[in-house]
Amino acid sequence: MRILAIDIGGGTQDILLFDSSVPIENCLKMVMPSPTHIVARRIEVATRRGQPIVLTGFTMGGGPNQGAVKDHIRAGLPAYATPDAARSFDDDLSQVEALGVKLVSEDEARQIKGAEVIELRDVDLKALGQAFSSFGVRLDFDALSIGVLDHGAAPPEVSDRRFRFDYLAKAMRQRNDFSSFIFLASEVPDFLTRMRAVADSLPGLDVPLLLMDTAPLGALGALEDGEVRRRRERLVVNLGNMHTMACRLRGDAILGLFEHHTGQLTTQKLDGYLSRFLSGELSSQEVFDDHGHGCLILEKRDSKPFLAVTGPRRALMAESILKPYFAIPHGDMMLSGSFGLVRAFALKVEAWREEIQVVLGA
Repeated sequence: MRILAIDIGGGTQDILLFDSSVPIENCLKMVMPSPTHIVARRIEVATRRGQPIVLTGFTMGGGPNQGAVKDHIRAGLPAYATPDAARSFDDDLSQVEALGVKLVSEDEARQIKGAEVIELRDVDLKALGQAFSSFGVRLDFDALSIGVLDHGAAPPEVSDRRFRFDYLAKAMRQRNDFSSFIFLASEVPDFLTRMRAVADSLPGLDVPLLLMDTAPLGALGALEDGEVRRRRERLVVNLGNMHTMACRLRGDAILGLFEHHTGQLTTQKLDGYLSRFLSGELSSQEVFDDHGHGCLILEKRDSKPFLAVTGPRRALMAESILKPYFAIPHGDMMLSGSFGLVRAFALKVEAWREEIQVVLGA
């Protein structure tokens, strides 16, 4: 069994070609720039050349690409986008137009002369196939597992941050474990537009496609570290390049969530938030007012959990007074999310569970 697992973050896309016929240490892997950074670089080249840009394709993650579009427009150069591509920056297209982006149809996009046409997509299997083939590896797989952070399509009058955390909280109140964040392609709700766009961008895919939100995915992947796995009471903090999520766990049950933007945090501030999160004193409104997403406490616990940290920004807690353990799942911290995506298949697809567990561990 081979599973191509791609954890798409704000800074990197972390790629694992899981193969159940070899030890996990021998599975092939890459850490490459995230799709949003790749698009941003192409926009920056067009800006330097003085070319208009036309964004086509699918809704994808924002961040660096949106910043590059703003710089392009500030340089006095035209920027066009089809509606689906424009939703990468805001589901409310009037807000995208307010940035200075002109919306065009697919037909109009093809007729703009002298422009750099840039296709937006979170998953580029052609590029990955070329990368693997450079080393004599054919990229074939029995399943595809993708992690993206999806804010969801918030109504115009609702904050994206609040809409996202309300969705997470509702899911947790219905079923408070990782399965709440795992979907096969046919199960993805319509309001999760980024996940839906990933599925739509892969027409004709003849293998199962699984999607999971990256924030809890990092915590699920951290449990692949033996030291973290053997603890029953845990607080797992995933410090991503753009988002930070903390999951309070008892066994497989999620007792609480905290989510913020990593760029808004310092070591001291994060220590304070986590301490008050554990004591049950932290409110979701307080986190939201600090430009974060929110906080949900389903069950207060008196016991002090084992604190584990993962993610590319984990150095933020190197001097933490909370003295965390830095998780290294299967010997590679940067692949935490990718290992989590393989584990997600074991959780979701019973027929594959035993074969995956033989390699990852039960």
